Amino acid sequence: MNNILYAALTLGGMGLVFGVVLALASIYLAVKQDPRIPAIIDVLPGANCGGCGFAGCSAFADGVVAGRAEVSGCPVGGNSVAQKVAEIMGVEVDDVRRKVARVKCSGIDGVAQTKYEYEGIHDCIAANKLLGGDKLCPYACLGLGTCAAACPFDAITIEQGVAKIDPHKCTACGKCIDICPKKVIDFTHESRTAWVACNSHNKGAVVNKICGIGCIGCKICEKACEYGAVAVERNLAEVDPDKCVNCGACALKCPRRVIVC
Repeated sequence: MNNILYAALTLGGMGLVFGVVLALASIYLAVKQDPRIPAIIDVLPGANCGGCGFAGCSAFADGVVAGRAEVSGCPVGGNSVAQKVAEIMGVEVDDVRRKVARVKCSGIDGVAQTKYEYEGIHDCIAANKLLGGDKLCPYACLGLGTCAAACPFDAITIEQGVAKIDPHKCTACGKCIDICPKKVIDFTHESRTAWVACNSHNKGAVVNKICGIGCIGCKICEKACEYGAVAVERNLAEVDPDKCVNCGACALKCPRRVIVC
């Protein structure tokens, strides 16, 4: 009986000693966290989308404090979050315009000509490996929904053979841009209403034959803009968001109705 008692007391004593040692180690060896990190995490939207270039909101907050990320780097939070993060960091930041993804293609079914009937895997990457897809325009959206499947926020749908992005759901995480084999998706500012829904760099004569709505590079929009915001380069019109005042003149004059306002 005494042996059992001695063993129990010994083990109990050892447990107490080890517990005290571990408690002291946790205090003296602990890596102290900068209090700004949890403060930044609290003001972030918590989407963990990766649009900032980091694995998640916690990693982004750590990056901001360490100087590896800009205070305005959260694409989901936009200007309001950027201002709060800047306040925590004790710095100033200019107004940040929220970004959204846009599909630079209007070649819906019946408008964009096809070269064959695709019956393969319902995936844009797979279809693109077969002569660049079924559409004659080499720049066109293939409309098989690979971007929609990659979007973690259900912001993308396929309508009449072309991807459509809901700007209210888009967080600008960039996953759709990365996965699109045609590179037909790009970022634009949410406040920018004028943009060219076409990605073709073909000459106008070629576009006329293969798509009923594609940009033909006629430069009518360029001449119609009083602010120098529209320029045609490599047969495709582009709108400069920093110069555009959203007057709508370019869209009104466009003979192809490919500029969206």
